[in-house]
Amino acid sequence: MTALPSPHRRTLLLAPLAAATACGTPSDTDSGRTTGSSASSASGNKGRRVVRTQPGITTVQPAHVLLLAHDLSPAGPSVEDVRRVLSHWWADQASRPVPGVTPTVAVGPALYRKLGLTAPPRLKDLPSFPRDRLEPRHGGGDIILQICGPTAAACDRAATRLTARAAGILVPRWQQPGFLPPRPAGQTPRNLFGFKDGTENPTGDELTRWIWHDDGSTFLVYRRIHMNTDTFTTLPPTRQEQIIGRHRTTGAPLGTHHEHDPVNLYAKTPQGRYHIPTHAHIRLAHSRLDGGARMLRRGYSYRNTPHDQGLLFLAYLRDPALFTRVQERLATDDAMNPYIEHRASAIAHVLPPPPPGQPLGNQLH
Repeated sequence: MTALPSPHRRTLLLAPLAAATACGTPSDTDSGRTTGSSASSASGNKGRRVVRTQPGITTVQPAHVLLLAHDLSPAGPSVEDVRRVLSHWWADQASRPVPGVTPTVAVGPALYRKLGLTAPPRLKDLPSFPRDRLEPRHGGGDIILQICGPTAAACDRAATRLTARAAGILVPRWQQPGFLPPRPAGQTPRNLFGFKDGTENPTGDELTRWIWHDDGSTFLVYRRIHMNTDTFTTLPPTRQEQIIGRHRTTGAPLGTHHEHDPVNLYAKTPQGRYHIPTHAHIRLAHSRLDGGARMLRRGYSYRNTPHDQGLLFLAYLRDPALFTRVQERLATDDAMNPYIEHRASAIAHVLPPPPPGQPLGNQLH
């Protein structure tokens, strides 16, 4: 008979729901805004507040993404130079809106150090995790741009234009395209292992609680995860399902029938075994083990070559330490580990949007 992780382990890890192979799905928000419950008046009446945010996080997830990282130019630009670039990017987005294209700007911890600025206290380089095989030249970065759009060409055009605006101040470090595999309208995307990916994401009030700070900022964690599809997909379907913890066809948690049925970590078969095995991916990533805390996943598949393909894991959350705790658990015990490899990593602070009519550069301070 399998056993649940010990009570000590269940209470030790206070981190959000984070599947290492998870594509985000659109939330119930409009472009760049999300609502959450709050006390809205002195009388104590419950109300709804609006948090202004950058686009490209809770906006509807289009079919393509292009991730770009830039570093400061060796010429040693000033704080004002960088602020000017960020403001040009923000103005470009406002003056040249392209339907469905949403650039999102985030600042890495190294930029604050290089410019002599004080970084947000929670913005720290991620630690090394067991089994990491990171390629430094494809990770990190002083500034991270996430450009989402309906086509790869639309993302490329936006990236070319924004990079040109940064000439002499920033230099390209790496870029990585991604895509969502075709799926029926309204259905959860499937990853390259063939499983529905992104079933559980916070929405509504949960976004205010777990994702946004009061100023509309958040943190981005990026991981490029190679997936050994040739090996995984030759496993018997029942073994694949035990590794993931969900039925391949429906996406339902093992022991249930529908994709969005609650995950019951304690449900057992008539033989006394847990429906969801001890080392199943969704068990180790479940929010019940983390005090209910969660992160918003907005992942994409990638295919650089026939032998280099997998998941671009993009997670937004209030505190990157939560990702660290979850990943430490997954890296140690996840049954999926023999079939995946983390090859690139980055962390960044998603700047809050400026007040209407103001430049984004003022938010870097």
